[in-house]
Amino acid sequence: MYEVANVAVNYGAAAAVADVNLRIDAGELVVVVGPNGAGKSTLINAMAGLHAVASGRLLVDGRDITSEAPHRFCESGIAIVPEGRRLFVNLSVRENLELGSYRAGARKMRASSLTRVCALFPVLAEKMDAPAGALSGGQQQMVAIGRALMARPKFLLLDEPSLGLSPLIVRDLFRAIQEINAEGVTVLLVEQNVAAALEVARRAYVLEEGRIVAEGESQQLVSQPHIRKAYLGIEA
Repeated sequence: MYEVANVAVNYGAAAAVADVNLRIDAGELVVVVGPNGAGKSTLINAMAGLHAVASGRLLVDGRDITSEAPHRFCESGIAIVPEGRRLFVNLSVRENLELGSYRAGARKMRASSLTRVCALFPVLAEKMDAPAGALSGGQQQMVAIGRALMARPKFLLLDEPSLGLSPLIVRDLFRAIQEINAEGVTVLLVEQNVAAALEVARRAYVLEEGRIVAEGESQQLVSQPHIRKAYLGIEA
C-alpha cells in the first residue's frame, strides 16, 4: 500500500499541494484527475521522490519514506513515467529501456524484462535499434512506460500519459496500463483526460487548486452532476 498523509508541497513560498490524503492499496489502479494547474504533476513527482515534501508523510507498506533520497524511492519499488516522456532521443530504444534496469534487483532480470516490454508493446521489438527521437509520440510513450517497467516496480506512477496523443493511441495505451495492473503492479494514473481515466480505474480522486475535492468509486463520481459538468462537459 502507498499512503499519502496530509502532504503539502511548496514552490518557494507558494503552496502547490496542500493537506492531500490518498491511498493506493496493493493491486489497485487509481486515478487522480483535475484541471490543468491543479497540482497533479507536483503531487505525483513528490510521490516519486522528485519534489521535497513540506509537511505530511509518504508511507509504503507502513514505512515512512518521506525524507529518503530519490534513489531510495526506486529501491522501495516506485517507478514514474514523467509527463513529456523525457527520453534520451539520440539513444536507441534498447538503450533507453535498459536505463530503467540499473537497480540491482532489476539488472539481473534485464533480459526477461525486455521480453515482457516487447510482449506488451510489440511495435518496439521492431524498433530496438532506432533512435528514440525517430519514433512517433505514441511509440515514445510506450518506451517511457517500458523503461519504468524495466525497474520491476511494485508501484507505477504515470503522469499524463495521454498528453498530445490521438484517441486511438490513448485507447491502446490505457489498455496496456490495465494489462500491467492485471499482472500485479499497483498503478496511480494522473490524467486530464477524465473520461478515459475514469473508465479504466475503480477508484478516483479529484484534485483542484492543490486539494482533494472529491474521491470515491469512479462510477460513483461520474454519476455526480457537478463532476459530470465540471470535468466531463456533460450537463446534468
